[in-house]
Amino acid sequence: MSDSVRPEVAAFRDLETLVRHLGDELAGFRRRALLAEAKVRDGEAQGSAPAGQQRRELQERVTQLEHENAALRGRLEAAAARTKQMLDRVRFIRQQAQAGGER
Repeated sequence: MSDSVRPEVAAFRDLETLVRHLGDELAGFRRRALLAEAKVRDGEAQGSAPAGQQRRELQERVTQLEHENAALRGRLEAAAARTKQMLDRVRFIRQQAQAGGER
């Protein structure tokens, strides 16, 4: 810097340079933020890898639980049928015992 440049002019130039660099840096951050936001939107729309994987795992678990539920319903229906058969037998035996006692 020469002695002929006034200090306020030099400070203004330094400030101008800093502001320009700061503006460039801010523009870079803005581009990165916009790109990241676009990736997030795309990921949400398509189901990002972790979310997609989690969704598949949940779907598999739901399918597994539906199969278990169907199996349990079948077992419950079979148990209900056996219980009804046993109840019918007990009623028949009671009727036979009452009829035998009346003779």
